[in-house]
Amino acid sequence: MFTGLIEGVGRLASREARGGDARLRIDAGTLPFEDVQLGESIAVNGVCLTVVAFDGAGFDADASTETLGLTTLGALPPGRAVNLERAMRPTDRLGGHMVSGHVDGVGRVASVHEDARAQRWHFEAPPSVLRYIATKGSICVDGVSLTVNAVDEAEFEVALVPHTVAHTAFGQTAVGDAVNLEVDLVARYVERLLQSRG
Repeated sequence: MFTGLIEGVGRLASREARGGDARLRIDAGTLPFEDVQLGESIAVNGVCLTVVAFDGAGFDADASTETLGLTTLGALPPGRAVNLERAMRPTDRLGGHMVSGHVDGVGRVASVHEDARAQRWHFEAPPSVLRYIATKGSICVDGVSLTVNAVDEAEFEVALVPHTVAHTAFGQTAVGDAVNLEVDLVARYVERLLQSRG
């Protein structure tokens, strides 16, 4: 589990095809990384990956065909900045919201507008994801926990404060770029419970 509070910005160093899937090399960048362990989970742009090898500069993770096909990691160009968060510990503060690292869909940056010192970002999202997004609810975009300002039938809006832009990969994200989206866990479970009741 994760919180959606980014701990560092790294980059995708390489993606090596391996028997139909891929091994990703992630440069750790500003991620605190001294006590990394084999097998631990690290969210890369909101995608939960398992560390299979590491050194002082970064780590390797295997990405399945499912992950490559349903997230941005299959097409992300090497050198691109990525948001990084290590899995939360039981003693951590939950400053964002509960994030699983299981991406629900891929959206796209529709527009960015200045709003005083903040920025208003509009994201297009598929209907299968939009149905779970509510005004003032939580959404995870490329691993970042954000509050929804508004939502309609085609897109949703969030506000990014200067700290978020400066300390995440959003500072290098442009209009038209694809982003990973994860909806609030509660919304999915509520829907499932209602379905089971007929």
